[in-house]
Amino acid sequence: MSLPQTSLRNFLVTSKALLRDAIVHQKPVTIVIGNESADLDSLTSSLLYAYIRSTAPGNSSLSSGSGSTYIPLTNIFRDDIKIRPEFLALLPHGNLEPQHLITLDDLPDLSKIDLQLPPANTRWILVDHNVLQGKLGSIYSDRIRGVIDHHDDEGKIRIDDEGKEPHIITKSGSCTSLITLYCREAWDGLSQLSKVLGAAHSQGHDIADDSSVTARWDAQLAKLALASILVDTSNLRSQDKVTEHDVQAVQYLESKIMLLSGQDAVSFDRAKFHKEINKARKNLDSLRLQDILRKDYKQWTVGNLNLGISSVVKDLEYLVKKAGQEDPEKPASDVLLPRLKEFAGDRGLQMYAIMTTSTSDTGKFQRQLLLWALTPEASEKARKFVEASGDELDLEAWEGSIQDADSSSEFRKIWRQRKAEHSRKRVAPLLKEAMN
Repeated sequence: MSLPQTSLRNFLVTSKALLRDAIVHQKPVTIVIGNESADLDSLTSSLLYAYIRSTAPGNSSLSSGSGSTYIPLTNIFRDDIKIRPEFLALLPHGNLEPQHLITLDDLPDLSKIDLQLPPANTRWILVDHNVLQGKLGSIYSDRIRGVIDHHDDEGKIRIDDEGKEPHIITKSGSCTSLITLYCREAWDGLSQLSKVLGAAHSQGHDIADDSSVTARWDAQLAKLALASILVDTSNLRSQDKVTEHDVQAVQYLESKIMLLSGQDAVSFDRAKFHKEINKARKNLDSLRLQDILRKDYKQWTVGNLNLGISSVVKDLEYLVKKAGQEDPEKPASDVLLPRLKEFAGDRGLQMYAIMTTSTSDTGKFQRQLLLWALTPEASEKARKFVEASGDELDLEAWEGSIQDADSSSEFRKIWRQRKAEHSRKRVAPLLKEAMN
């Protein structure tokens, strides 16, 4: 049968123990994993889906007697949590600390993972992406049994799981919105059953507390989910990103928070909450340049070329300044390019891009795009990208301290991206299309 409703904190403690047991004793396990950039949306998508699927009666593989459980896996190593200040700001709202998250450290060593966690013992659910990348993808792609995503469908998922898990790939500002709506009915049923059966009392709370404790558990989970949607849609103000999925999800999650008793519900301010998490997300001052570049990074292989894209919530001038601070004896503009080339080289990239976001002095949202092709073949593909997509993105030459390069061996350009509504969700497919 399914796990009883409990706090998210207790659920993660239990899930980590169940994962360890599954590895040691070769038991079946279902892993819910976000994309390799491990941003806020991927974190909350995996937490929400795994929690509801593991605890909602009649809604999990546990209740079918298969012995499996849903494990929310954050797709980074534990040490990388510290370079995500938005995680550190949000987790306390769910009564969580970084050590409660299940990360790649909780899996067997990747060099021998297929022996200690045999593919046949696993089922994988992808959230906030629809292709499992890297080492995990090379071993477990055939074990993918469900997907919920809001990126372009890469057409590589073939799911045959008798409809037990969803296959939803559709546009929304946040993947967490899609998961909230998918799980809404089961979540409501879980909350109601928890109150009726006294789940809180069975875990040491007073009987009279069942409703209030259940409401607190729901509100903690709702705040985590809400944070991702608000950040991804600028508190539902981004007309280019917001969909009806996001609006409905926010309304539903706020209704969960409003069920808190007394002052806790009255004191919740959505705008203030969004500002708190977004401010933390944009605070990169304590991070080194290399950490900023890998904080929100994705990589793909197209043919024989590797493409990597870093998304950065500061403009290029900030990166130039950061590089200069780390090597003050040289001009800042002379420091950045070697650091970028080192970053790309460490990851075996032939093409590397940085997409920045910032706000102008007048409050206007703006983007910059740096594209660096590091080999002759990649340079040819980069020029193809500019020719095919320059107008769509409305690329305008950037006049700054970093020099462009255009030769037979490399291509490097920096632009102001006037069509600022196009994020990596759009630019990555355009680059990959040019690389085919």
